[in-house]
Amino acid sequence: MAISFEAIGERMVTFAAGTGLKEGKVCKMTANGTVGACGENDSFIGVVSSVRGGAANVVMGGYVEVSYAGTTTPTLGYAVLATDENGEVVPATTGRTCLVVSVDAASKKIGLFL
Repeated sequence: MAISFEAIGERMVTFAAGTGLKEGKVCKMTANGTVGACGENDSFIGVVSSVRGGAANVVMGGYVEVSYAGTTTPTLGYAVLATDENGEVVPATTGRTCLVVSVDAASKKIGLFL
């Protein structure tokens, strides 16, 4: 039996697309109604689902899977996450608290609820 968390509590919001956005990567607010790529120690607001025509769809609630960086593997359960200098998710002491429900250290991916 496969377990799936996809679409549970999903909430997607459309913003104006700022610079540096990539589908599947986290983003932050950069101006009124606009999201952009994260930098070092940013607390992200969600994960970019798509970028088209100057608009970005951002998953702001529910289950998502994202890659993580660094040598420290995020822990299962409630974890504080932020971003490194490349805008990649890393475990942190300040940032956004998320419920991490799966960790794949081999592919450096985590499944979490925002």
